[in-house]
Amino acid sequence: MMPRSQSAPLLVPDRMNAPPSTQPARAGLVLVSLILVAAVANLNLAVANVALPDIGKHFDSSQTTLDLIAVGYSLGLAATVLYLGAIGDRYGRKLLLIVGTSLAVPASLLAAWAPSDTVLIFARILGGVAAGMAFPTTLALITALWAGKERTKAIALWSGLGGAIAALGPLFAGLLLEHFWWGSVFLLTLPLAAVALVLAILFVPAHVNETTEAVDNLGGILSVVLVGALILSINFAPVPNKGTLTLVLAAIALLGLVAFFLRQRRARNPLYDLHVASRRVFWVAACAGIIVFGSLMGAMFVGQQYLQNVLGYSTFHAGLAILPAAFAMVLVAPRSAKLVEAHGARFTLLLGYLFCLLGFVTMLLLWKSDIAYWKVGLGYALIGIGVGFAGTPASHSLTGSVPVRRAGMASGTADLQRDLGGAIMQSIMGALLTAGYAAAATAAVAASGQQVNASVENQLTKSFAGAENIAQQNPQYASQITAAARSSFLQGDQWAYLAGIIAILLGAAVVFFLFPAREQERQLLVDYQAQDSREPEHAPVAELPPQTAPA
Repeated sequence: MMPRSQSAPLLVPDRMNAPPSTQPARAGLVLVSLILVAAVANLNLAVANVALPDIGKHFDSSQTTLDLIAVGYSLGLAATVLYLGAIGDRYGRKLLLIVGTSLAVPASLLAAWAPSDTVLIFARILGGVAAGMAFPTTLALITALWAGKERTKAIALWSGLGGAIAALGPLFAGLLLEHFWWGSVFLLTLPLAAVALVLAILFVPAHVNETTEAVDNLGGILSVVLVGALILSINFAPVPNKGTLTLVLAAIALLGLVAFFLRQRRARNPLYDLHVASRRVFWVAACAGIIVFGSLMGAMFVGQQYLQNVLGYSTFHAGLAILPAAFAMVLVAPRSAKLVEAHGARFTLLLGYLFCLLGFVTMLLLWKSDIAYWKVGLGYALIGIGVGFAGTPASHSLTGSVPVRRAGMASGTADLQRDLGGAIMQSIMGALLTAGYAAAATAAVAASGQQVNASVENQLTKSFAGAENIAQQNPQYASQITAAARSSFLQGDQWAYLAGIIAILLGAAVVFFLFPAREQERQLLVDYQAQDSREPEHAPVAELPPQTAPA
């Protein structure tokens, strides 16, 4: 279980305190390279949402198909991130980073010129797999190259800038849609990918604390099946006549979970070390991050459709509208790192959850038809502040509670926070939006007193884009149809925002009652480090009972 020899620059301690703070030579260039690689994944993740109304009109897509286009990228990333993280730990993180960034280019080209929405879904999943190669590697390398307070700062920049870039994606995508076709949004990352690829080749060190152990390929395959089936089952749950498919996918996900758990207990070199995963600092932070990052993606997903469908924003102005979230994350992330050092991860996570809760309450109560922009900006700003505060401790606690040779597992879990969280929350909120819209639209059709054939009713109730198409075909009823569709959308998005509020409250309860307070957290991290240095097989560390007193 000896790590491979390093060909990286020597790590230079910048303080003599314990634990020492270390960083690589040319740390700034290395970090910029890693953030740019992560930015390619973050942008590709975010750009589709602003184009969904145009995509729906072009392909006459159902709301479920639009949900799959939006979640396809997260699906590909979340399903493969653990497996690919382990492959990077074994065969070279830099190699996987370069291959993933390169593969993002043809995936983006296929998405841009997709001849059907089915091909577009496939292209989005392929792009997610490419991100699964590159994105987890960035955090794994930060974990291997930085330590102590320098690592906390690096993770804060990685998390804050990554979130801000994802939030800026819809702005640039909206600008492109003002002048070009819907597919142009998927070309946005190509110049960035080229720059990131060159910088990664030149400055990112190779073979830093990598393992020589064999990869658990069976565990990797099971993880792909488990996550993929789970996300798809959530997406198909509200679709009429898809009950059997939903149950089959849910059963596959459940069986995959059981098989994965048993495999990881018995494997000589498990893909996901259950001893490490059972550490309270690790698993509570993982759950907390899944909810907070998923809430951000869910808010962006529903919000972009609300701005364009209900408020009538152009694609550019819809992208511009979310800038408060981006600015908030950039401003708050460095302060989050200081709060983690001063008050602990638990306090900082709960502070982030509070702002996320306020954001969803704002959306639920204030986001109606014909509202002033400040109400939109306030909702996004609160969500951005919340993610800015919570993102750093969620990622930092993961990387700090695992041995460096398990950096791929920690970074994979950190990526699952974003991508599995995003996929699940987008799927849940999208499913509720679909169900709420369909129920309200069906009621509106029944109340109209008009004779509507089954085909037209299906178009009216399947999505806002479908209703717009019917309105264009029947201009004499266009205003009534559009007004009813907007009203139906507003009823559906209320269900989605309530789901966000419930998720945030559940996550905050888990953090409050189960995450250790500052001094206990620090002692546990010291104990983990000592154990990992003397016991490679990771016998569990004895932990004190959870503290419920404020940090």
